Amino acid sequence: MARQAAQARTPGPALLSIGQVLAHLTPEFPDLSSSKLRFLEERGLVSPARTASGYRKFSPADVERLRVILGMQRDHYLPLKVIRTYLDDLDAGLSPVIPGATAASGPSMLATGRRFKKADLLRESGASNALLQDAVSASLIVPAEVYGEDSLGVLKALVELQKCGIEPRHLRGFRAAAERELGLIESALVPIVRRNDVSGRAQAAELAREIAAQLDVVRDSLIRSALGRLVP
Repeated sequence: MARQAAQARTPGPALLSIGQVLAHLTPEFPDLSSSKLRFLEERGLVSPARTASGYRKFSPADVERLRVILGMQRDHYLPLKVIRTYLDDLDAGLSPVIPGATAASGPSMLATGRRFKKADLLRESGASNALLQDAVSASLIVPAEVYGEDSLGVLKALVELQKCGIEPRHLRGFRAAAERELGLIESALVPIVRRNDVSGRAQAAELAREIAAQLDVVRDSLIRSALGRLVP
C-alpha cells in the first residue's frame, strides 16, 4: 500500500512555460519567437496545456513535436499544411516518409538539423573543391562556415549535372529566376506584413512557404511539358 501511495504521488514530466520552451529551442532555431509558438498553436500543430490562469504549459512531447515542425520548415521548406498531414499520420500510428526526403532519412534527422563543415560537405556530396567554388561563383550556394542540407542537395545535383556536361556557370539564370519568384512572394506578403498583430511575422513566413510550394508545382509542370516535346 505504501509503495502504491508513493507511486501515486510521483510527479509527471515537468511542464514548461513559453519562455522555457524558447530557451530550449532558440539555440537550434534562432528565429523562433513566442508569437511563432502561438501561431503554431492557432494552426493546430501543437496543443499545450493551460493553467487555471490561462498560461500555456508545454510537455516534453510538445517540445519534441515543435522541434520536428521547425526542423521540417527549416530543412525541407515545407508549408504547415504538408507538415500537419505528416504529423496526423504519425499520430495515427503510421510511419510516413518526410515529404521531399528519402524513406531512410526519418524523423531523427529533423531533431538535429544536419550541418556540415566544408570538408564534410565535399565528402558527403562527392564534389570537388573546384565545383563548390564554381557553385558559389554562380550564386547557387552561399559561402559559409557551416552548410546545411539544402547546400548538400544542390551540390549533389551539381555533381550529377557535371557528368552530363552541365556546369554551374550554365545555371546562373536559375538565381535570376529565383529572385523573380521572390519578388512575387514579397508582393503577396505586403498586406500581412503591414498588419500590426503578434502573429503577423509567423503568418507571413508560412504564406511564403505555401506560395513557394505552389510555384514549384507550376515550374515542375512546365518542365515536364517541355520534356514531353524533347522526348516524344
